Amino acid sequence: MSLLELIAAADERGLAASAVACLDRCLPQPAEGSDPDPLRPLRAGCADGSGWPDRLAEVRAALEELLEATDGTSALSRKLLDAAPRDFSAAPLRAWADTCSLAALEIHCRFDAPGVDESESEDRTELLNRCRTEGPEGTGPLLAGELRRQIQILETLAETTGTAGSGAALRRVFDLSTEGRRVLRAVVSRQARGRA
Repeated sequence: MSLLELIAAADERGLAASAVACLDRCLPQPAEGSDPDPLRPLRAGCADGSGWPDRLAEVRAALEELLEATDGTSALSRKLLDAAPRDFSAAPLRAWADTCSLAALEIHCRFDAPGVDESESEDRTELLNRCRTEGPEGTGPLLAGELRRQIQILETLAETTGTAGSGAALRRVFDLSTEGRRVLRAVVSRQARGRA
């Protein structure tokens, strides 16, 4: 199944977890000494939505300072967090998961091709939409890896819905996301050193 088909078929648990995982990979590097996992409350609510509105408020408060910066990554992360629904139901979660998916792919695409000017952003949008329906052919390694990660996350969650292993599957999903976040931050750091 394509990424868009998996998002369309996912239940509330799958949508929430995939959106939180994408948001996790979009967050800027936290400041030294701050919480290394500010999305923990939302992660804990993905299984059944228990306390979701309160967990969402807690995460928004925790990330307020981190997302005050005006750089593109902070602005995008703030937009994704603002778009998170208070209602833990399929329709709003699906819209949020779709938005988070596209944003995470966009960030990975940007670092695959640093220095691409805005006149080429339409081509990038077309590429991202094609990837989500047809697969990673013709993309850079970061974008291809992110696309595979999102598909693997949604497939893992779909396979374990309602089973005894659903909690372990959520942990596996967030481990995959953490691994993806480390890869992206390493690339960002390497490119920043190259420009210095």
